[in-house]
Amino acid sequence: MLQKINHIGIAVQSLEATIPFYRDALGMEFKGTEEVVEQKVKVAMLQVGESKIELLEPTSPDSPIAKYLEKSGPGIHHVAYEVADIEAAIADMQRQGARMIDELPRAGAHGTKIAFVHPKSSHGVLTELCQSGH
Repeated sequence: MLQKINHIGIAVQSLEATIPFYRDALGMEFKGTEEVVEQKVKVAMLQVGESKIELLEPTSPDSPIAKYLEKSGPGIHHVAYEVADIEAAIADMQRQGARMIDELPRAGAHGTKIAFVHPKSSHGVLTELCQSGH
C-alpha cells in the first residue's frame, strides 16, 4: 500500500523566518509556496533526496496548524506516506480498524489528494496518506 515517505510536515510560526534555515543552512531545494485555503494554511515545500519537508504556517487563528502551535509549539506535525490509490488506502486502513479523520480524500497542496489517520490509531503520530496529483 505505502510507496514511500512523501513528506514530513513541520508546523512553523513564519515561513519567511523558517525557509532560510532549510534552504540555505541545510541546502534543501526550495520548491515554492502555496496557500491551501480549505485548511487555512500556507505551505512551503523543500526537496531532500526523494522526500520533502513541508513547512506549515497558519493563515488564520482558527487554523488546525494555529491550534497545534498554540498547544505544542513549532515542530513535527505529521508524516505523509505516498499511496497509489488513496480511496483504496483509506478502505485498507478502515479494514485494519484504524480511525480516520478523513473518510473521504480532500484536496492537499500541489494537486495532491490527502486523508489523515487519527493519531490515536497510529500511536500518537498524525499520519497522512497522500496521492500525488501528477
